[in-house]
Amino acid sequence: MDNQFTFTIKSVCFDENYQPSDNTRITTNFANLARGSQRQQNLRNTLNMINNRFNALAPWDNPTGDRYCIELEIISVDINIAGSGQSFPSIEILQTIIFDKQTNERIEGNVGNNFSSYVRDYDFSVVLPEHNKAQPAFSVPDNFGELHGKLFKRFIHSSEYQAAFSKPPVICLSVSDSKTYFRTDNHHPVLGVEYTPGETSLTEQYFKKMGLSVRYFMPPNSVAPLAFYFMGDLLNDYTNLELISTISTMETFQKIYRPEIYNANATAGNRYQPDLRHQDHSLTQIVYDREERSELARAQGKFAEEHFIKPYQQFLENWSASYSL
Repeated sequence: MDNQFTFTIKSVCFDENYQPSDNTRITTNFANLARGSQRQQNLRNTLNMINNRFNALAPWDNPTGDRYCIELEIISVDINIAGSGQSFPSIEILQTIIFDKQTNERIEGNVGNNFSSYVRDYDFSVVLPEHNKAQPAFSVPDNFGELHGKLFKRFIHSSEYQAAFSKPPVICLSVSDSKTYFRTDNHHPVLGVEYTPGETSLTEQYFKKMGLSVRYFMPPNSVAPLAFYFMGDLLNDYTNLELISTISTMETFQKIYRPEIYNANATAGNRYQPDLRHQDHSLTQIVYDREERSELARAQGKFAEEHFIKPYQQFLENWSASYSL
């Protein structure tokens, strides 16, 4: 049994009173919203959007459209290296809890949703740019994402994860603005109409090394497909309410962060290419600085390099070379 790593899982409630701690990754969706003079209004508006979208997608036995509300927990995971006495912040994800006001029941939703990772920032903001400085054309270095993928799989299969969560994660991301997507005839009552990409993307390949497959669906009354990364069977392993908890949460975040795609005034057609320069879109009443977030990703990638990759490089290389499920 691989006992060279253990994990510490911590959670904090994400509500209108949420304030990021000093060691929270400030590039994450939720932390970025909770800063500045309009922080509380940002958070309140975001949660209202999530709840409204959830109820719109769950209309059965819900005549007034307010039966459910979503509670969110920010899950922070520290990785502990055996024998070192040291731990390092590795990922942050979101846990959704569905509160049914009709039955006063709290129902476990999906875990995952958002995905934020120091080592991923290191790969994309440090390793990839450094590699391509001397390349005549864009390329990906050998073993790109191998360590990150194995660390993620090690966490998902850990006793700590199994004790905390009942199902594997579902991570929901934006589609790529460099790819074209094609509408299919497949339709799911909650996920909506399925799209397929014309070609694979670096993100798909990266998440595949994490053990995750991807499918693209445009939910009812959405304007663009979302990317759903998962293990197992997305359509049959999760209940409708669990899927709705992911859609309502992550579509709301995408409307804030990528309004050109997810708050566009026209719906994706049979052949769809996302465009972040698209002008025909609406803005939410929520303040967000996209450029700052990119700069912070680079800073936190360097943090991972200095405090995790370099100090434990030989150990990590040896572990990665020998690790298998």
